Amino acid sequence: METRRLELLLELSRVGSMRGAAEVLGTTTSTVSQQIAMLTREIGTPVVEPAGRGVRLTPAGRRLAEHARTILAAVEAARADLDPDGEPAGTVRVAGFATAIRRNLMPIVAELATSHPEVQVVVNEHEPAEALAQLADGRIDLALTYDYNLAPAASDAGLDSLPLWSTPWSVAVPSHQDGIARGDALTVFNGFRGHDWIGNSRNRADEDVLRVIGSMAGYEPHVRHQADSLDLVEDLILAGMGIGLLPADRPTQPGITLVPLTKPDVRLRAYACTRRGRGTWPPLQLVLDRLAAGSGRSPYPPV
Repeated sequence: METRRLELLLELSRVGSMRGAAEVLGTTTSTVSQQIAMLTREIGTPVVEPAGRGVRLTPAGRRLAEHARTILAAVEAARADLDPDGEPAGTVRVAGFATAIRRNLMPIVAELATSHPEVQVVVNEHEPAEALAQLADGRIDLALTYDYNLAPAASDAGLDSLPLWSTPWSVAVPSHQDGIARGDALTVFNGFRGHDWIGNSRNRADEDVLRVIGSMAGYEPHVRHQADSLDLVEDLILAGMGIGLLPADRPTQPGITLVPLTKPDVRLRAYACTRRGRGTWPPLQLVLDRLAAGSGRSPYPPV
């Protein structure tokens, strides 16, 4: 069904004559008549009927005119939404890990509420694998993900990735721990041989890093506990239930000591991922531009 014919029908319902509709839309009466006849054939029922020397809409025509009002408004909104030169408007759906949402996305949401109120952001917290799965099947527009330099994520030719920031990680242990090992990463890991470790319950990348360094040190770390929240990891460490990886520049609770990892170092790397070619959609491009402008800052500023 041609939207132009719906536009003619809607105008006919407003002005009440084919001549009047033609004048408003800058065409001829015969063109309006032809298009309305074609519309009748398309839907299989008359949309106009004779009324004196003119025509009027049939009940079916009036119902279709009401639908036309909604359809044409939606088409116009879609055109404005997709116009690369237009003012950004629309809903950007985002899934990502909590740190990037808090540090990178939430300031943007607050700023856009004032500068671009027609851009809405929907947020869902997910680990990278979950967010990327949603991105692949079109449920979201933007995924905030991470990997580690020692456990890099597999490349995907169907994605565009914007690096946001990276931050070093360390081994977190109770401060009262006797003989805390220090030195390069292998020395540190050897110093904690036999300890229980705390992994991530929703992302295997943390355990992959432990196993990479552990294998270099000649053993496999024993991951006894798993937690998604870094705060919970700290609670488990303070309870003496194990040790784990934490960001080196993240403020921690009293009683936790962060042991640096060097040679090799361990770095978490954060990204903003979109499906290839979709980043030019104005609302999404606006969010990506804001993310790029804020990239490079530490996600864990001093408190």
